[in-house]
Amino acid sequence: MPLSLPADPPSARSLTDVVSQTIAALEGGGDWFPPARSAIVVLVDGLGRANLTARSGHARFLSSRLAKADAVRAGFPSTTATSLTSLLTGRPAGEHGIVGYRVRVPETGRAVNQLKGWESDGLDPLLWQRSSPLFELEASRGRPCFVVSKGLYAGTGFTTAIQRGATFLAAGSVAERLARAVEAVRVHDGALVYVYVPELDTVGHASGWESTRWLTALEDLDRDLETFTRALPAGTGALVTADHGMVDVPAHKHVLLREGDPLVDEVDVVAGEPRMLHLYTETGSADRVLSRWRESEHARSWVMSRAEAIDAGLFGPRVEQAVAPRIGDVLVAARSAIAYYDDREPDKKPQRMIGQHGSLTDQERIVPLVRLGAFSR
Repeated sequence: MPLSLPADPPSARSLTDVVSQTIAALEGGGDWFPPARSAIVVLVDGLGRANLTARSGHARFLSSRLAKADAVRAGFPSTTATSLTSLLTGRPAGEHGIVGYRVRVPETGRAVNQLKGWESDGLDPLLWQRSSPLFELEASRGRPCFVVSKGLYAGTGFTTAIQRGATFLAAGSVAERLARAVEAVRVHDGALVYVYVPELDTVGHASGWESTRWLTALEDLDRDLETFTRALPAGTGALVTADHGMVDVPAHKHVLLREGDPLVDEVDVVAGEPRMLHLYTETGSADRVLSRWRESEHARSWVMSRAEAIDAGLFGPRVEQAVAPRIGDVLVAARSAIAYYDDREPDKKPQRMIGQHGSLTDQERIVPLVRLGAFSR
């Protein structure tokens, strides 16, 4: 059966270009934003445009600043490790090489966690992530660059891989992080500041984005961002965006892959994440695995070979030779509200997650781009 994938409209803007366009605005040019003296990019993990719009009454400040065209699209897969790397390098996954949450290392055959497993899985942050971080490039030109985040992320492999070149500023609460960002641009003229806000995503995974807990977290965030905006120094542009949206998947919508299931026959490694699987197959079996998955899952998922995904440009216009083997032999991207789990794994904690992401749906890929301060003109 022919492969039919959702296509981005010609006018669609990419999350990959947000920081690059911000830097252009600091230099007095660029296509997206007016010139600014300094800039702050606030990344709210897990805040999809559709999620925000559906709960606009709980985020009145953000919603009041969100015009119809204020949106960008995350790359593929729509997952934190890939999206943040694209945002902070300005390059797509096929070039920087972070092609999902968990992927197989071609040289070892081991599946590694590209968000949290740099130290435990032995990934070299200076080599495995293949593109130069924009902070490193800007700092070498003399621009003051800062990352404001939770202290637990300081010095991690992922932080080094995508944020090196920036001075790390640790702060506890969201309000404290935003206040430190404002302080940085007050003290350092021409600064580029990145603020990471993971709280909403954490709540969404645990309780779902339709939960009362998520609404409370959104209300708190909205209040903090309104206070932050009032404190912005003159000439400072600010943006609020996200790495992906979220789909709630209840337990009865889980697809459990068990021993003896034909879908795991001839599959060496099940990786990726529940809504976007990377399947690494036994030698010579990829076509058979692809055929079985397509026959079983085509009505509720996009199922494609590595070559088809690359040819479709899902990982960007160019996939480097060294990156291609990191991509699964077969990819399964959920289209309906389902999630796939390898039930042979002894750890069942991931199956308790409600909020999910990673696939190609608009709800997972389209995120807001709220303009504040000097960028709101």
